[in-house]
Amino acid sequence: MSRVISISNQKGGVGKTTTAVNLSASLATLGKKVLLLDFDPQGNATTGVGIDKYNINYSSYELVLNECYIEQAIIKTNFENLFVIPSNINLSGAEIDLIASDKREYILDSFIKKAKFLYDFIIIDCPPSLGTLTINALTASDTLLVPIQCEFYALEGLSSLLHTVDIIKERLNSKLKIEGIVFTMFDGRTNLSLQVVEEVKKKFADSMYMSVIPRNIRLSEAPSHGLPITAYDPTSKGAIAYLDLAKTVIGNGGTK
Repeated sequence: MSRVISISNQKGGVGKTTTAVNLSASLATLGKKVLLLDFDPQGNATTGVGIDKYNINYSSYELVLNECYIEQAIIKTNFENLFVIPSNINLSGAEIDLIASDKREYILDSFIKKAKFLYDFIIIDCPPSLGTLTINALTASDTLLVPIQCEFYALEGLSSLLHTVDIIKERLNSKLKIEGIVFTMFDGRTNLSLQVVEEVKKKFADSMYMSVIPRNIRLSEAPSHGLPITAYDPTSKGAIAYLDLAKTVIGNGGTK
């Protein structure tokens, strides 16, 4: 049975989708069968693996509205072992559509359970908010991976996110755990990047692993080509860093 990992941070621009796409691709490169579930209305994870989000029959929106089977929403990418459930702007209406739904926090979980046995990992790219969609993702997940940009406001919102995790564990999903923290856009030449890492380590080092993704122009270029970094430039620092992260995720085994 697969492990379900949500990638979430309510603060935008922290490398959330970059991490979802490249962790998924790296796990696939290492021989794991991976389903990337794009649960962000922006649909950037969809385009990041080469799928045209404007030319799809079904998406995560139709899935949560029960307008398709999960098998119908899954698309095989051009990359070995990597599959995706795409998303587009239609998903932005789901918050309202689900208001009257019975047990609306468990809707995604009911679909994920049907696909678990088919994949080693299911990676969910959450929207940059703590609304109904993110709560659905966390309710369906085994662990949460939190990307943090190495900047002054890095810790802003992290405590709120972790508080939300505690509430979800108490009320909706008792098995949910923190997978780890991923420091993104790290520049070892700056004191700020080093200070951010040290500050987070002081507060959270005992309970989770921490990985570092360097600031890398190739990582920024890859999405415009519809390619994960493992395909765009497999020898770049960004590709090596995400492969190391994938190895850490595999080795962790969801035990923390």
